[in-house]
Amino acid sequence: MTKILLSPPLAFIIILAVTLLASRLVSIISFKSKTKADARGESYACGEDNYDQAAQPDYSNFFAFAFFFTIAHVAALIMTTVHAENITAFILAGLYITAAITGLYILMRD
Repeated sequence: MTKILLSPPLAFIIILAVTLLASRLVSIISFKSKTKADARGESYACGEDNYDQAAQPDYSNFFAFAFFFTIAHVAALIMTTVHAENITAFILAGLYITAAITGLYILMRD
């Protein structure tokens, strides 16, 4: 019986059923407001008028940092998983790290 319960499809179905049941239970016992603002679909804005001003975030500098952390983490993964006994792998890892450092220097030189 325990072997059947540990099969991934059955475990998924059991977890899905428990999650849906918990979601229904929370939705039943949750507080539901019946004010006119909720009926019209307006959001509450702390007693002030709700303005439809969308924020315009600037993500122009985000790519450089995301790329930096991606390359840095992959370089750290390469350094920690290469075997020092295999000289070819060690040399290739060193070349990769050198290329990563050069790329990061070019990326962050501004």
